[in-house]
Amino acid sequence: MDPRIQTLAKILVEHSARVVPGDRVAIEATTAAEPLVRALFQEILTHGGFPYPLLKFPEQNRELFSFGSDDQLSHVDQLRSQVYNQFESRIRIHSLTNPNQLVDFPPEKQTIFQQAQSPILATQMDRGARDEFKWVTTLFPTPAYAREAGMSLTVFEDFVYEACFADRDNPIDLWQQVKENQKAALSLFQGHDRIQLKGPNIDLELSVKDRTFINCFGTNNMPDGEIFTGPVEESLNGWVRYSYPAIYSGVTVKGVELTFKDGKVIQASAEEQEDYLLKLLDTDPGARYVGEFAVGMNTGIQQFSGNILFDEKIGGTIHIAIGAGYPETGSKNKSALHWDMICDMRSDSTITVDNSLVYQDGEFLF
Repeated sequence: MDPRIQTLAKILVEHSARVVPGDRVAIEATTAAEPLVRALFQEILTHGGFPYPLLKFPEQNRELFSFGSDDQLSHVDQLRSQVYNQFESRIRIHSLTNPNQLVDFPPEKQTIFQQAQSPILATQMDRGARDEFKWVTTLFPTPAYAREAGMSLTVFEDFVYEACFADRDNPIDLWQQVKENQKAALSLFQGHDRIQLKGPNIDLELSVKDRTFINCFGTNNMPDGEIFTGPVEESLNGWVRYSYPAIYSGVTVKGVELTFKDGKVIQASAEEQEDYLLKLLDTDPGARYVGEFAVGMNTGIQQFSGNILFDEKIGGTIHIAIGAGYPETGSKNKSALHWDMICDMRSDSTITVDNSLVYQDGEFLF
């Protein structure tokens, strides 16, 4: 086994999921991630936990969409529901062999499927906010993800393990240092009200009054490196044009532009897959409101890979998620959708907090 896989498993169990004796830990993955699943199984046992692998075969969702009726698409997975309601932890490993497996199916099918996952997503967010459910999401480098990123498998493996510090001798200490380094940036937002974002791709104002900013250092995402909150739902006014493609369930939507009025998306367009964008915005009432505003701070990630787990952390970018918000931030927005979209702020762009300039051209002004 690549020793970096064992190191990543150790990071996920000790630092992210914080497994203690007696924890029941679900491992969600496809069979393509078998080396990491095996390493996690060993680490969880070593830490006194009870590992429960929940494995899918490659392209399982494509089979469901191809042969399943609408009733079957809308069926709530009873095993996952029990896990999310009762277990102490889950570790999800993105490990698709075909990230585009659902691109040929109509948006209506995607909406039915997403709505069926809504209770499970809500449980994750609610129990996670109360620290009853320690969840973390990571990625196992497959040839398909490497192709999406425009890299060879070897180069992509290096990219993934370096971003997670799995190639280092003291990775958990390094993630604790990320936490310390991000505290100063977080303090520029916490306790304030109005945020204005301006640049070639954005002219947007929002409120974070009485909302909590979260310092992200590898407990829910691996890799990590961002600060985020749930903005006041009705506060967003203005527009944003997302610099990078917005990808959801393997469907790539390019050139997304959204206009907000009193928090709601009132106009939306895209250069490609506009119909898909519009259908997902109509998933439910909360899908047209914002659940997350975040600043990416991982300067070690600079290359767009086509995978949101990495791309939303790119230093010098912000991302705004339409749909469900995280209750621990104070967000009240509920939706079956949570779709992060990224805007580059590294050129001619500023962030102002209560009329004070705090961020310019991708960097904080301390």
